[in-house]
Amino acid sequence: MVRSRCFTQAARFFALALLLLTLAASRSAFAAQTSLTWYGQSAFKLTTPSGKVLLIDPWITNPVNPNGKADVAALTHVDLILISHGHFDHIGDSVAIAKATGAKLVATGDLAGALVAYAGYPKDQAGMDTQGNFGGSLSLLDGEVEITFIPAIHSSAVTPPAGDDHGLGPQYGGSPGGFLIQVKNGPTIYHTGDTDVFSDMSLIPHHHKVDVMLACIGGHYTMGPEGAADAVKLVNPGVVIPMHFGTFPALAGTPAEFDAALKARGVKTKLQTLKVGDTIELK
Repeated sequence: MVRSRCFTQAARFFALALLLLTLAASRSAFAAQTSLTWYGQSAFKLTTPSGKVLLIDPWITNPVNPNGKADVAALTHVDLILISHGHFDHIGDSVAIAKATGAKLVATGDLAGALVAYAGYPKDQAGMDTQGNFGGSLSLLDGEVEITFIPAIHSSAVTPPAGDDHGLGPQYGGSPGGFLIQVKNGPTIYHTGDTDVFSDMSLIPHHHKVDVMLACIGGHYTMGPEGAADAVKLVNPGVVIPMHFGTFPALAGTPAEFDAALKARGVKTKLQTLKVGDTIELK
């Protein structure tokens, strides 16, 4: 009888300990979310559940980010820098950040070559393992992220820094594009880069359900609110976050206009507008 009672108590203790461990593991898994920070224009920081850091088009010291220099200084750990095309407002602070952190460059082969030759990106951080082309995918960071290159309708040229161009002027930077980023145990994110809407966007959800779409809406150089709403209808993401607006007077498209255009098309995607410096969790 005593032995039976002791066994029952031990079993209860074991069950309680197992429950507590399960709850702790669940709480830890819940806490380890993918986070996204917007720095203005098309610049984002993506942090994976394990703490890997990806920067996308990191023009962090842009005119609408008053904390740009401090934000760059705070980036002491960066694993990958993704650059969609060769324009200055997308290359941004990438070279300085790469030199400070050792971050590898993710770009098309043509763009990577131009960034090394004309913008000063460290050559040993721009290898073939992180270069690709449209339709191709890269499994990086020990499989924690898979990045697929998506075309864009725009242009691309790399302009050497002032005084360093030797009279060359803008140099060929390959074709412009965007990125589809799949995070292991996390969301799938589509960064459009600079683009107009194009019908082949409708193919993306046939292969990958997009959780978050980062869509340019400014107009003038890219699609504006109306075109961006058409793009969202084609991609059908869970959430859309507008970008590439308001940095210059020419980028006049607004989130309010974008919201109205989405509603006019009956699009059910959630619109989430960020302020510069905002960080959100992507569940």
